[in-house]
This record gives sequence, structure tokens and C-alpha cells, in this order.
Amino acid sequence: MKKAQAEKTNVMRLLEQNKIEYKHFCYVETGETNGLEVAKILGQDPDKVFKTLVTIAASKQNYVFMVPVNKELNLKKAAKAVGEKSIEMIKSKELLPLTGYIHGGCSPIGMKKQFTTVVDESVILYDDIFFSGGKVGYQVNVAPDDLKKLVDYIIADIAE
Repeated sequence: MKKAQAEKTNVMRLLEQNKIEYKHFCYVETGETNGLEVAKILGQDPDKVFKTLVTIAASKQNYVFMVPVNKELNLKKAAKAVGEKSIEMIKSKELLPLTGYIHGGCSPIGMKKQFTTVVDESVILYDDIFFSGGKVGYQVNVAPDDLKKLVDYIIADIAE
């Protein structure tokens, strides 16, 4: 029996509109939001599966950081990467009004506003990476160079 086609998310639509090649994966039936578990479900190396984190700096500027799911964002390194004195994670309840995404479904593509985005330097090791497709239970697989066409990110040492 053929598996039902996953619904298209806004992230997938934006990738298609920009003629960017991608693969998508749907595991919505699991409801899983833990990045390490998602990597297991996908059968992928957790170093290659990235989580999207939204922060706020002392200056009140918001920043987006992408780090592998098996690592944590080093807030000091992250602040240094964007030239801020300090940054902290935004509160979960602030995520949806700010980005249009909920916790566990936040993607760097298609946010309400484009924020300065930093991807951990480990991204250079891969021809393709996985990240949220914009809804809980959806992941997309895209080449980092293709992601750069939609999200003007910088690369820095931000994970620990």
C-alpha cells in the first residue's frame, strides 16, 4: 500500500517557488519534537539534522541560530557571532507571534520577518542538511548552498 502524500508546508512551497531541489519527510503521526529522536526517525546522523533557535539580544534585536540537534547553542559564542553583548532564548509563547512558527516546527525559511541567521560552522561538512519543514512532524533536506538562496545566513562557531 502506498503511503499518503504529506501535505505541503509553506517552507516546501517557498522552496518550489524558488526552484530549489529538496526532499521532505513526514513523521507527523509520532508528534516528536526532540531533535535527537527526529534524527533517529529519519535514520540520519544527528550532526546533519539542524534545529532552528530564535533568540533576543540585550539590544532587543532578534537572531536565528541553527545548530545540530545533538549540540547546544553556546550563547556567548552566538552573541559574539552577531556582535552583541549578550543574547538569550526567546520565551516559547513569543515564538509564534514573532516568527509564525511554533516550538518544534520552527524553520529558518518563511518566517514572518527575515532575521539575521547564523548556522553552525559544522554545516560546511555536508552536501545536504535536514531542518524543520515549518510544522511539527515535517523535515526538509536541502543543500546548504540552496538554503543560502532563501536565507542569507552567516557561518560561525556557535555550538557546544
